[in-house]
Amino acid sequence: MTLNHLVPRLAVAARKQDDRETKLKHFRNWRVHVDHGVLNVIPFLAKGFSDRDRAILRCDATALAEVVRKGVYTAVDVLTAFIKAAVAAQDTTNCLTEICFEDALERARELDEHMEKTGNVVGPLHGVPVSIKDHIKVKGLDTSTGYTAWAYNTVAEEDALVVKILRDAGAIIYVKTQNPQTLLSLETNNNVFGRTCNPFNRSLTAGGSSGGEGALIACGGSPLGVGTDIGGSVRVPAAHCGLYGLKGSVARLPHSGLLGSYDGLDAIIGCVGPMATSARDLALFCSVMLEAEPWLREPPLLEMPWKENVARGHGLPERLSIAILYDDGVVRPHPPILQALDMYKQALENAGHEVIKWDPLDHQKGWDLIVKLYLLDGGAEYHETIQAGGEWEVPQSKWILDHARGRRPYTPHEILRLNVEREAFRANALAHWNATKHRTATGRPVDAILCPVAPTLAPPHDSTSWWGYTSHWNLLDLPAVVFPVGQYSAPMWVPADLSPPRNAMEDFITRQWSPDTYDHAPISLQLVGRRLNEERLLAILGVIENVMPPADSVPFSRRFSHGTNGHYKATDG
Repeated sequence: MTLNHLVPRLAVAARKQDDRETKLKHFRNWRVHVDHGVLNVIPFLAKGFSDRDRAILRCDATALAEVVRKGVYTAVDVLTAFIKAAVAAQDTTNCLTEICFEDALERARELDEHMEKTGNVVGPLHGVPVSIKDHIKVKGLDTSTGYTAWAYNTVAEEDALVVKILRDAGAIIYVKTQNPQTLLSLETNNNVFGRTCNPFNRSLTAGGSSGGEGALIACGGSPLGVGTDIGGSVRVPAAHCGLYGLKGSVARLPHSGLLGSYDGLDAIIGCVGPMATSARDLALFCSVMLEAEPWLREPPLLEMPWKENVARGHGLPERLSIAILYDDGVVRPHPPILQALDMYKQALENAGHEVIKWDPLDHQKGWDLIVKLYLLDGGAEYHETIQAGGEWEVPQSKWILDHARGRRPYTPHEILRLNVEREAFRANALAHWNATKHRTATGRPVDAILCPVAPTLAPPHDSTSWWGYTSHWNLLDLPAVVFPVGQYSAPMWVPADLSPPRNAMEDFITRQWSPDTYDHAPISLQLVGRRLNEERLLAILGVIENVMPPADSVPFSRRFSHGTNGHYKATDG
């Protein structure tokens, strides 16, 4: 690429970043300056905050809605605290794209006036700030989506449906967050705004493609964020940043009004999903979405109201049967993840639940199939959009596009055959799940699968190389929820696995293991349920968290508490 090609790209990026900085300068008293050599910025984020700010920032979205409804805090109080934290998050992790603080404060004042006049809230999220991933349209804001070609050319004329429903429920939209170039990445880096870092260790990725959401929420800058997931893009950043994240089944939650490459792709479909600091906030988000009857405005959606009683555990058997997937047969996870699985196995069994081993089924075959579905045209549309902006492929874009580089687009006939293969793969997986009834003491199939989110904790930048622990469930269209279980500490040394690698990818990832590399990184796990059973999945997570309470496992139960709360750390093996 010549210098003449680079100049327009650099000018667009500089302008976007300058625009963002101009808006942040209005809040200069809340800026945070941390030396670049400091990796864990979490301890620095609350400096200068008032006791009221700290109290607000300790609340999850459910609690915020309650305290605003009761008049403990005003919507302006709440939003102001989260703006302060969002500014600090941006200064330390580079997680924000579009900023609309002034408009948000005006909306907060309107909500407070409504409360004062009527004594009523406008909806279940009255006064709750909600952050939005960049490629989800917000009226009046740019939707550059990590592409220089789209910067300033994609200002949204209307809100995405999910944003409309949030506003109608009383939520306040105040910021949009980083996503990677192409969106098809489990890290967050682009040529418009740059790279987003993990606040627990800035040498590590925050994950992707909803990595801006992950970093912002982890820093306390948002109580509830909206991401999207087609291969792990909600779950991986939630895991890497110590949060909760839900990927539902396709056609359950509203998905219209998003901007990205390959709009219209239906060989594999992404999902909108919430990211939060508590499991109950995931249920709150789903409840708000489905109470709005979005199927009346988005034809592909199923008419399936939210079953609150099921989400609260109604109908669950007293004794659950949980299958644990330790190893997908392609890449064995790093030691802290395996230790966490063992810890939960023991806790579940001690509580009287049944635990069996899940036998992995064709994970490499599944990856080989889904990557074809991602890149039906050989990646041509991605290449065209990148070239139109005069930019280059960032490393993770190159990694995924290399899977189809040089390959011609599939013909219509070949696409039909791939769809047939996908459905056969799903049918085989369903039969595999059903067959677990022959291995359980209850005589029924397992209720859920407990498994890793990735083979590593948040890895060093530009090194993510195996999606199989998340993309597999996208291929099967099964709901999956990620939850935090601890935080790794380098002094608590864990030995490496000395088993010979089964393939080059496993060899690379095994060699990545080093205690010092992952210091302070959150440890998270994933729970997978039956298709379209999001309520039951969250109910099962509730049972698991009763067995292993969140206060005993989350690395920072509230980001602005002093110290930690008895969190689990990997121990010397």
